[in-house]
Amino acid sequence: MITIVNRKNTVTIPEEVGQKLGIKPGWRLDWQLVEGRDEILVRVIPGRGERARRLLGSCRKLSSDRDAVAELVAERTEVRDEGDTRTPLGSRIAARFAGIGLTEDIPELRGEAPRPADFES
Repeated sequence: MITIVNRKNTVTIPEEVGQKLGIKPGWRLDWQLVEGRDEILVRVIPGRGERARRLLGSCRKLSSDRDAVAELVAERTEVRDEGDTRTPLGSRIAARFAGIGLTEDIPELRGEAPRPADFES
C-alpha cells in the first residue's frame, strides 16, 4: 500500500492496515530507520488501556481456573495453624512460578527487619 506524505510531514494509515492491527486514535507509532536501507520499520504502541487489558489477559492464560490469591491465603492459614513445619513460603512461591520463567531463588525473609527496595543494583 502506498500513502503520500503531506505538507505537514504526516501520513494517513491505510484503513485496511488500521483495522487489521486494531489501531485506535491516541495510539502511538514507533518509527525506526532500517540501517543501510531506504526503509522504515513502524511499530504500533497501543494506548494505556489496551496495554493493561492485554496484560490482564496474559495473566488469565496462565491460570484461568485458579485463584492464586485465595490459594496463597489458604496456604498461609494452614501454615499458621500447623506451625512452621512446611516448606518456607518463598520456596513454595518459587516452585509455583518456576514453570512460567521464574528461575531465581526467592530469599526467605522471616524474622528480618523490613528494608526499602534497592533499584540501583
